[in-house]
Amino acid sequence: MKLQYHLTELLYPHRCPFCNETEPNELCNRCREKLEWVQEPHCCKCGKPIPDEQQEYCFDCKNRKKSFEKGRSLWIHKPPVSDALYRFKYKNQRCYGLFFAKSLWEMYEEEIRRWKPDVIIPVPVHWKRYRKRGYNQAAVIAKQLSRISQITLDEHVVVRVEDTKPSKELDPAERAENLRKAFVIDEQIKKYRRVLLLDDIYTTGTTIDTIARKMHKKGVERVYFLTISIGQGF
Repeated sequence: MKLQYHLTELLYPHRCPFCNETEPNELCNRCREKLEWVQEPHCCKCGKPIPDEQQEYCFDCKNRKKSFEKGRSLWIHKPPVSDALYRFKYKNQRCYGLFFAKSLWEMYEEEIRRWKPDVIIPVPVHWKRYRKRGYNQAAVIAKQLSRISQITLDEHVVVRVEDTKPSKELDPAERAENLRKAFVIDEQIKKYRRVLLLDDIYTTGTTIDTIARKMHKKGVERVYFLTISIGQGF
């Protein structure tokens, strides 16, 4: 077994998710110093960084009612995090999924336990993107987080039925309309009272909010979310 382990390490050396350089540890010291963790002050709702500790909510959450309870993210969406997520999402670097899941659990275990989710549900991708990419990046992380946390995983109760335009190209009204019919929630969702959604990036929040709203209509009481990175808009 030891020989097999060393051969695997030789053929497939561990790489830092952020610089992609060979690294015996999970994260190289150089990248560790570059990471911008989401810290206080942040929005009490979506977790987005805010400039004033006297503020409770970011501009978006203050001015637009959200259907989710609250959410948290690990890092600000900028290099080297954005580069790592690009490779994870488009360059088949699924090996990063375990590191991302472990980081979420280490950072937010206490909060997740307070939320008491019945299930972890990854935000789905459309079948065309799944066929092209071969995997759903959110599901890769969700599977690992489910294993670590011992929280049930359900990949089938939410389905993406429309391949929509990227939300960042649209204004708020267009985003909502763009996603209005994009997701279908199966009736099996009714067996869950508290849901933890998992995605790779929180940008406008429209995707998470749309799914949460549809879940509430099916009887879900509370919807929380976790993402790896988050934007900086106030």
